[in-house]
Amino acid sequence: MSSIALFNTIFVEEGKVREQLAAATDFRTVQDTHIISEVSQKYSIGKEKVERALYGPPSVFNTFTLERERITAYLKIVMADHLKTSGAIYSGNIALLVPSAVTHVLRVGLFDKMSSRIQRAMGEGLTEKNAVKVIKKNDTSATGWVDFLYKKEVTDHSLYDIIVPMGDNLPESAVKLILENYNKPAILEQDSSRQAVEDMRIGAQVELALVDKGYTTEVRSFCGEITLLVNKSVSNFQKLANTLTEIAEGVFGVQAVKVLAGKEYHVSVYRNQEFTLPPKVLLVDDEQEFVQTLSERLNTRNYGSYPVFDGEQALDLLMNELPDVMVLDLKMPGIGGVDVLRKTKELNPDIEIIILTGHGSEEDRKTCMELGAYAYLNKPVDISQLTEIIDKAHEKVAASKMAHI
Repeated sequence: MSSIALFNTIFVEEGKVREQLAAATDFRTVQDTHIISEVSQKYSIGKEKVERALYGPPSVFNTFTLERERITAYLKIVMADHLKTSGAIYSGNIALLVPSAVTHVLRVGLFDKMSSRIQRAMGEGLTEKNAVKVIKKNDTSATGWVDFLYKKEVTDHSLYDIIVPMGDNLPESAVKLILENYNKPAILEQDSSRQAVEDMRIGAQVELALVDKGYTTEVRSFCGEITLLVNKSVSNFQKLANTLTEIAEGVFGVQAVKVLAGKEYHVSVYRNQEFTLPPKVLLVDDEQEFVQTLSERLNTRNYGSYPVFDGEQALDLLMNELPDVMVLDLKMPGIGGVDVLRKTKELNPDIEIIILTGHGSEEDRKTCMELGAYAYLNKPVDISQLTEIIDKAHEKVAASKMAHI
């Protein structure tokens, strides 16, 4: 017995297709929500973080935390466990996690043109304007997910065994077409396809081990043999290869490792990355040149910093992001630093806030400290002094998180 994986854009009647397929095959249905819950429970991660990994956009701090890469590895491991048992319909973004080598899963793409999707959305009660907005948001999410996984377009034919144009097919005819392809001999479960599921699991375990050390190397897995493709600039390839090999060899089930130069490899400066999660630092200052320079200097010191240029941007970002530390200017147009401090502490009191200002007074300092600021500094500040205070603030945040755990 085999399985089916359905990936679709929004408003293409995927729900009807899925339900009719389930009725015709008596297969169990596994949707994004099921896998999200399993990953959340198995790895003690909030569901909202798993959802963000699946649907994006990634955190502005992802370059430093590699959270999306880590959670995607978790998703692959859980999916590999599911793929060991046949007779399922996988529906949603998780469908794209099924490798092409797992040939006993028929990979199906359901798509349609924008105008037809807008009409379906309006038929469900949306205004045309809202329909366009919802569709574009969903398409952006889908595009981002496919690009993250494969660096390909959503409708790239290599991602699917069949693509069903829903504008030309009613759900009933789409189901008929899917079942015709599903019943072909090529979709039967074979030893090579079962091995591909195990390869998927081992490859994901290697990806996870690499991410934990700060590497996002492309991983290929085949019968216990791991190939790592270096798509970055390094100066000492052999040193990096030795490091990556040592990490991969530590994963259970790995029998051999080779490291090759990928398409984007070129010689440059390489610095060993013994990875630890850096402090996530949000910089808020209307002096754009200053704050961008400060961000660059922090980044070179392995701090995960992200700059915004006014109080409104900072508060908007806090609706979706959770920095550990905020470095905040006081005198800004629009929402001033004191109001940002007050509202941030109301939203999330665990964020430690360092005031960094060139125009403050003793009264300002007193007000900020009473509102919960961690420290109050005057410009100009020595970078070593600032990083020392950021480190101490981060230690306090980390201790608080451990206490919650």
